[in-house]
Amino acid sequence: MSETLIQTLAIVALPLLFAITVHEVAHGWMANRLGDPTARMMGRLTLNPVKHIDPLGTILVPITMLILSGAMFGWAKPVPVTTQNLKGGRRDMALVALAGPASNLIMALFWSAIASLIVHMDNASSSYATPLLYMARYGIFINLVLMVLNLLPILPLDGGRILEALLPGPMAWKLSRLEPYGMFILLALIFLGGWEMIIQPAVSFFTQLILTLFGVGG
Repeated sequence: MSETLIQTLAIVALPLLFAITVHEVAHGWMANRLGDPTARMMGRLTLNPVKHIDPLGTILVPITMLILSGAMFGWAKPVPVTTQNLKGGRRDMALVALAGPASNLIMALFWSAIASLIVHMDNASSSYATPLLYMARYGIFINLVLMVLNLLPILPLDGGRILEALLPGPMAWKLSRLEPYGMFILLALIFLGGWEMIIQPAVSFFTQLILTLFGVGG
C-alpha cells in the first residue's frame, strides 16, 4: 500500500464505519422501542463496530474499491428483527426500516456541523484541520449515499421494506417474492445508468442543500 492510500484509508475509514454501524444500530433501537428486543438481546445495540462487521461488506469491498477507484463504500451485518414481536405489525416494520436512512441523514448533518466549525475557525489552515475537513466531507457523502441508496423501493433495501409495509396485503406479497432477486435488480439498475440518473443527482441535491444550510459551500 502506498503512503497516499494509507492516508486516504485513515481519513475515510472512520466515517464509513460510523455510518454503517449507526445505520444498523438505528434499526435495532427502533425495533426495541416498538417491542422487538432481538437486536438488544444479541448485543447489537452498541456502537462497537466489531459487533457489526461483515468481512465482505465492511472490510474486503471497501478496501478493494479504495485501491481500484479511490472511493470507499460498504455495509455491515444486518440487525436481526423479529417482525412478530412488533406491536404495530407492518406499520412498525416501516418505522424500523426508515430508522436506518434517517440515522444517515442525522449523521450527514453532524458531519456538516463539523465541517462548518472547521471552515469558520481562525486556524482553519492548521495541519489537523485539513484532514479533518476531508473526513467531514466524506462523512457527508457516504451518509447521503447510504440514505438515498437504501430508500430505493427494492427489497431487501429499507425503501423496499417501507413499500412492502405500505402496500395492500396481496401486492405486498407479490413484492416480497422479488426479494431473492433484489440485489440483482439493484446491480442492473446501477449498470443501466441508475447511479447517474437517480442516486448521484439526489446525493448532489442533498449535499448542496446541507452545505448551504451550514454555510460551508460546495
